[in-house]
Amino acid sequence: MEGDAFSGLGNGSLMGNKVLQHFNNSFGQVQSILDQNRLLINEINMNHESKIPDNLSRNVRLIRELNNNIRRVVDLYADLSTSFSKSMEDSSNGDSAGTLRSDGKAGLKRVRSG
Repeated sequence: MEGDAFSGLGNGSLMGNKVLQHFNNSFGQVQSILDQNRLLINEINMNHESKIPDNLSRNVRLIRELNNNIRRVVDLYADLSTSFSKSMEDSSNGDSAGTLRSDGKAGLKRVRSG
């Protein structure tokens, strides 16, 4: 189950839900970019095999786009790693609740007891 993998996140279901929502959103973005990369790679391969000069020159732009997409995936995974680490740190502290900032990244918020 989806929730089982991260069932230990945070002290409350609201924090866990926000973290899971952020993860699902980020993984969805990554999957979309990877799907686009597959199409780009197929087009690059077809252009290369055709050996038509216009197609080969088009590959320059396609390869740049592919490289930019790869950078975006790396950035998304770095953000996911940071968010996950913060949520795990928060969960292990036991006295704080995680928040999701307006930029979609996980943050920490101390909860005062009493």
